[in-house]
Amino acid sequence: MMKIGLTYDLKTDYSPKKDDPPDANAEFDHPDTIKYIADAFESQGFSVKKIGNVSSLLENLDKLNVDIVFNISEGLIGRNRESQVPILLEMAGVPFVGADALSLGISLDKIMAKKIFMAEGIPTPRFVEVKSVDGLDHLDHLKFPLFVKPRFEGSSKGLTETSRVENKAELKTQVEHILSVYKQPALIEEFIRGEEFTVAVIGNDPPEALPIVQIKIDGELNLKDKFYTFGHIKDDKLEYVCPAPISESLRKKLIDLALKTFKAIECQDFGRVDFRVDEKGSPYVLEINPLPSLSTEDVYSVISKVLGITYEKMLGKILNAALKRNNLIK
Repeated sequence: MMKIGLTYDLKTDYSPKKDDPPDANAEFDHPDTIKYIADAFESQGFSVKKIGNVSSLLENLDKLNVDIVFNISEGLIGRNRESQVPILLEMAGVPFVGADALSLGISLDKIMAKKIFMAEGIPTPRFVEVKSVDGLDHLDHLKFPLFVKPRFEGSSKGLTETSRVENKAELKTQVEHILSVYKQPALIEEFIRGEEFTVAVIGNDPPEALPIVQIKIDGELNLKDKFYTFGHIKDDKLEYVCPAPISESLRKKLIDLALKTFKAIECQDFGRVDFRVDEKGSPYVLEINPLPSLSTEDVYSVISKVLGITYEKMLGKILNAALKRNNLIK
C-alpha cells in the first residue's frame, strides 16, 4: 500500500503574538480539512501519515517512511515561508505534491510574480512597491482608484474595504497600515473595476484548466467597485458561481491566460489563478496561488460538483498528477 505524508499548518496550532493582525492565521487549515483530505486518500486505497508543520517535518525528516508528501503547508515567517517544506523534502530526496520551493517563493512575493507576468506578456494591473510613505510622492503614472495590499501575503490577508483608495490621503493611510501592521512593503496597483474570476488548474503534461468560477458579492456578478476581502471568507455575502455565465470568447481568454500563468511560474500538479476583468472585457491576472485552499467550502470543491465527481475524487486527481510526474504510477 502506497503511503502518503501530509504536511500542513493548523489554525489551532498557531499561538497569536502581541502585535499580530486579526488575520494572522488566515492561511492555515482547520483540523476538519486535514481529516477530510486524509480520509479521501484512505478511501482510495492509500495509507496516510499526518506529518504536520515544518517544525514537525524537521524532527521526523530522517524517518518519514512515505512514498510522497501531499504538501499544503504555508510556513510561518517571511516571504519564503511557503518554500520551507518543499526545500526540506527536496534536500531529503522525498517526492512531494505541488509546486517546488522556487515557484512558491516567487508566487507569494506578488512583486516578483508580476515581474514574471510582464516578461511573459501576461496582463496584470500597473503597480509600484513602496517601503515608506516617502515613496508616495512619485506615483503620478498610476491612476486612481488604486488598490493597496501587502507584498507577500495570501488568503486575502491585509485586504479590507479600505484597501481600495480614491485619493492621496486615503492612499497614505492605507500604506501606513500595511507597513506598520504587516511589517512589509506595500504593493500599490491600479484598481480594475469590473468582474472577478478564478481558474483552478490540475495536472502537468499538459495542465488542465477546470471550469471557471465567478465571484458574486451581495448577489451581484458585476462587482464594479466591490472586491473579495478577508472578511468575505466567513460571511454570506460571497458566492462562487460555476460555471461562470460568460461568453465563449472571455472563457477562452481566461483559460489561455490561466494556463500561461501556471506555466510561467512553473507550477506543478495544481494551482489557482485569480483575475479581474474590466468593463471593456479585458482580463488582468491579479496573482497565482500554487497552494490554494482545499477546504470543502472552497473553489475546488465547488468545481467538483460541476464536473459530477466527488470531492474525494477531485483530491485524487491532484495526487495522481504528482504520482505520475514523479514516475510513481503510470
